[in-house]
Amino acid sequence: MTGNGNVFAVYLAYVAVAVTLTAWLARTLFRSGTAFLHDVFKERPGLADALNHLLVVGFYMVNLGYALWVLRAGEGLGAFASLQFLLNRLAILLLSLGALHFGNVLVFWRIRSHREQRVLPPPLVPHVMVPPPPPAVQG
Repeated sequence: MTGNGNVFAVYLAYVAVAVTLTAWLARTLFRSGTAFLHDVFKERPGLADALNHLLVVGFYMVNLGYALWVLRAGEGLGAFASLQFLLNRLAILLLSLGALHFGNVLVFWRIRSHREQRVLPPPLVPHVMVPPPPPAVQG
């Protein structure tokens, strides 16, 4: 398999891996995200479930769209160059999606921390008054 045959094989392998990886990651994120979002939105479990579903749909759209967007191979790749290209594109895809995932986790962590700050008790009023120091005597 030479020339355009390698490019076609790379495209086929890349799409198969990207789709399989996307489906596996989406299921994993959905299962793990449910508990996390229920903790973030304790008082509104329906909102947590709806948001989790919307995040998974968005994940599919971003992941598959980006996966297809980064796939541009030149013609006439040899077998080794084809393999390098495939692995390079998969690495770019995984690094980009990992960064997006951690960005999402950071956003929800901040939402949760702000919610926890709102439920803190008010500060205590001091019970003891400390008199100010006497004025310094100049002399």
